[in-house]
Amino acid sequence: MSGRLVSKSTLLARTISIPESEITFSFARSGGPGGQNVNKVETKVTVTFHFTASTALTWEEKGRLSKHPLILAHLDSEGALSVTSQMHRSQALNREDAVAKLHELLRQALRPKRKRIPTKKTKGSERRRLEGKRARGQSKASRRRVDYGDE
Repeated sequence: MSGRLVSKSTLLARTISIPESEITFSFARSGGPGGQNVNKVETKVTVTFHFTASTALTWEEKGRLSKHPLILAHLDSEGALSVTSQMHRSQALNREDAVAKLHELLRQALRPKRKRIPTKKTKGSERRRLEGKRARGQSKASRRRVDYGDE
């Protein structure tokens, strides 16, 4: 495994390199079926990253991460970002998978939001909207009590 977690996405403003010293790995037994391997080997991997104390991220990026819903869903009680993988039968593959999940999570959370460009109403859609309102008003008007005046 390489010493750095590197994002090469063109969607990010810059390439982020997180030193492996800022990432903590913990291991546990995986759940579910799997026979003796599940009961003996600790293949489940949890990657923990304290992004608030990271030197690889700017203050702006840390602020964006602390408010992003994807990140908030993965925060633990200490405020650290935790990602788990137990998909594979080997610890090494789960370790790589957990780091890849962390990378993808950070990439999605740090992607700049696109500015919404409001669409313009077409003349036809506006005409149909007004015709619908007129028709609805007429059907409601036909339900009213009729006042015959001086009869």
